[in-house]
Amino acid sequence: MGDETFLDEFLRRERRKLELPKRVRIFDTTLRDGEQTPRVSFTIDEKLTLARQLDKLGVDVIEAGFPISSKGEREAVKKISREGLNAKVCGLSRVLRPDIDACLDCDVDIVHTFVSTSDIQLKHTIKKSRDEVLRMAVDAVSYIKDHGRECLFSAMDATRTDLDFLIKINKAVEEAGADRINIPDTVGIMIPIAMRDLISRIREEVKVPIDVHCHNDFGLAVPNSLAAVEAGAQGVHVAVNGLGERAGNASLEGVVMGLMRIYRVETNIKPRYLVQTSRLVERLSRVPVPPNYPIVGENAFAHESGIHTHGVVSDFRTFEPGLITPEMVGHRRALVAGKLAGVHGIGKMLKEMGISATKSQLKEITQRVKDLGDKKRIVTNSDLRAIAEDVIGALPKEKEVVKLKEATVTTGTTVTPTASVRLIVRGEERVGSATGVGPVDAAINALRNVMDEISELRLKEYHLDAITGGSDALAAVTVKLEDEKNNLYIAKGVGEDVVVASVNAMVKGINQYFAGQN
Repeated sequence: MGDETFLDEFLRRERRKLELPKRVRIFDTTLRDGEQTPRVSFTIDEKLTLARQLDKLGVDVIEAGFPISSKGEREAVKKISREGLNAKVCGLSRVLRPDIDACLDCDVDIVHTFVSTSDIQLKHTIKKSRDEVLRMAVDAVSYIKDHGRECLFSAMDATRTDLDFLIKINKAVEEAGADRINIPDTVGIMIPIAMRDLISRIREEVKVPIDVHCHNDFGLAVPNSLAAVEAGAQGVHVAVNGLGERAGNASLEGVVMGLMRIYRVETNIKPRYLVQTSRLVERLSRVPVPPNYPIVGENAFAHESGIHTHGVVSDFRTFEPGLITPEMVGHRRALVAGKLAGVHGIGKMLKEMGISATKSQLKEITQRVKDLGDKKRIVTNSDLRAIAEDVIGALPKEKEVVKLKEATVTTGTTVTPTASVRLIVRGEERVGSATGVGPVDAAINALRNVMDEISELRLKEYHLDAITGGSDALAAVTVKLEDEKNNLYIAKGVGEDVVVASVNAMVKGINQYFAGQN
């Protein structure tokens, strides 16, 4: 089979045993269950903005909210319903007529009505018997259908509900006219093989389409959702960035790309808007997306290891799934500079910056990046550019007249800044010291003290930049030296220590001066 993987071969062999639907309906609950994320609350305008983005993304259903819960919630759902979106708009209700009326008043396309069915919730939350909730569920569904709306019914805590009763209540609401039923894993306790079996059993008893709503308490919301689809579920409830109560819901990104690229099941989603949507939800919810989050995280297509970057530069499929590309989901591939970087990755990054380096320069740049990475520094693109410019701007080693071997500075609130330097000048070692108004001034004075040859060389300009923010930022020092003939020598030094960076810049400028004398 050539490039066929074990997964390819497995799916080709087992596909006929699966009950995969041709297309899956994506039911987005970011605005309802996603907003139940602790400390998350969207304004009416934010909900409207998010609804428009979800519609642009291509979700089939937007669960806009729980209208009975507040005046603001009702207004938000009503506005979304009247926005003229392509997606159907859904409102949530308990199996109570005031809840349903609130949804109907908002002109929603779908009323999603629910009731607890597990014994633990019957006993401790709603304090009803099985027979009572069955009658309430049937009455609610009938009421919704009498008002001409699509009805989705959820037996809350379905995965902890007695199977016989779960089947009984779902068959009853189907007979009452429910258009779809939803099987919620409300507390996230299922495993994929059990979810697949549960959906298979329910499908044997009911004929209306089945949705599944999985929570992520054990990190299994996406696998459980996909397992349900394997068993024939035709709808999956998801939230952008996996928002939701406790550990959240099944993430829209993981479910959609798993369906479309692994199982080859169609959805209405336009993947190129996934990152855009994720970033909007991140901004409005104020819940940061972890860098290593699948599909949309900052590091989802980022590579640092030299082995990985070498492979990715040649063919991205070497160290990426290959089934998706960053462009497909609106992302970008990134090669990252750090202690694990290799010359191939650094070379590629420099090329993208428009910087050309020789093999020896590239080797030195890579080593300096590794040295920074070993100190637990994040090496940014700005750092890399500064390091590269520093290395490339230096004279070849064989043309250096002056080489810095050591620079030491003593300073403090009660100590006059004093610096000592050790240089090799044309093969001769020289050591000297000096004081100054500050550590940098003292270091520059020490250089002058050991080199009579530069007595005519004047420091015309000194400029310091912190390349990146923070107390550990790289310092980039630029000096302009002027000789007696008004010739300028411009040099840069880059390093973590501003004094050492300053001395290096001066030494480079001095070497340029000597090179100009030859």
